[in-house]
Amino acid sequence: MTELKHRSDFRFFHRLRVRWAEVDMQKIVFNAHYLMYFDTAIADYWRALALPYEESMASLGGDLYVKKATVEFNASARMDDVLDVAMKCVRIGNSSIVFHGGLFRGDELLVTCELIYVFADPATQTSRPVPAELRAIFAAYEAGEPMATVETGDWQKLGSGAGGLRRAVFVKEQRIPEDLEWDEHDVTALHAVARNRLGRVIGTARLIREAPGLARIGRMAVHRTLRGGGHGESVLRALEAAAHARGDQAVTLHAQRSAEAFYRRLGYAPHGEPFEEAGIAHIEMRRPL
Repeated sequence: MTELKHRSDFRFFHRLRVRWAEVDMQKIVFNAHYLMYFDTAIADYWRALALPYEESMASLGGDLYVKKATVEFNASARMDDVLDVAMKCVRIGNSSIVFHGGLFRGDELLVTCELIYVFADPATQTSRPVPAELRAIFAAYEAGEPMATVETGDWQKLGSGAGGLRRAVFVKEQRIPEDLEWDEHDVTALHAVARNRLGRVIGTARLIREAPGLARIGRMAVHRTLRGGGHGESVLRALEAAAHARGDQAVTLHAQRSAEAFYRRLGYAPHGEPFEEAGIAHIEMRRPL
C-alpha cells in the first residue's frame, strides 16, 4: 500500500464510536468489524462528494463492485473509543478505483486498508471504463475543491430542477399535499439551487419580499441523503446575500421545528409562538442582515 500514515495525508474523515456489540472476548474490536468501519466511511465519502450514490450510479451507467479488500493491523480499538476513519482515492485505472484508508484514535494510526472497486455494468457485472465525469470529481475532491455550486435565478430558469427536488422532499417524503406546495410566489421569487458536479440539484430555496425591508426565505429543501453536508447553508447564504444587496434589513422564515437548531446555528432566532403549517409544527425565525 501507499504509505499514508498521518491524518494530514487525508481530506476525508468519518467519526464513529466503538459499540459493545463490536468487541470480542479479548475486549478489543473483532477484526471483521474493521472492514465494516471502512465500508461505512466509503458511504459517507460519497456524501462528501455531494453524490447520492444510487442516483449517481444510474446516471453514470454503472455501479461499483468490490474486487479486493486488504486490512493491516497495527493496534486494537477498544469499547467506547472514538475513531476517525480516513479515506482517500489514490488511483483510478481503466475500470478500477483504489481507496486507501486509515483508522485513527486521535493521532494514533490503528489500522490501514486498501479497497479496490471495479466500475461495471450492473446488468452483466462486466467491467467498463470509469466515466470521465467521475474521474474529475474524485480528482477535484482530493485537491480540496468544492463539490457543489449555488446558482440564483427566476422560476423560468431554475424551476425545473428546484421543483423536482421540492416535490421529492415536500410532497413525497413529507407528504404535503401537492396543491399546497405550489403558489403564485414561485413566478416572482428569486430562487437558489445547489448543484453537484453531475449537474443534479441537491438543494433549493426561494426569496420573496415579506414587507418593506423584510425578506422571507422559504421552500428550503435538501436532498434526503445529503443533509448535514452544508448544502442548505450554502443556499441560505446565497439568498441572504441577495436580500442584503437589494436593501433588506432582515430575513424571516418559517422553520420546521425539527430544523430549528440548524437555523439557530446560522444566526436565526425565534419570533413569536410556534404554529402548525401543512400539518407540520413550525416556528417563525428571523435574522438581521
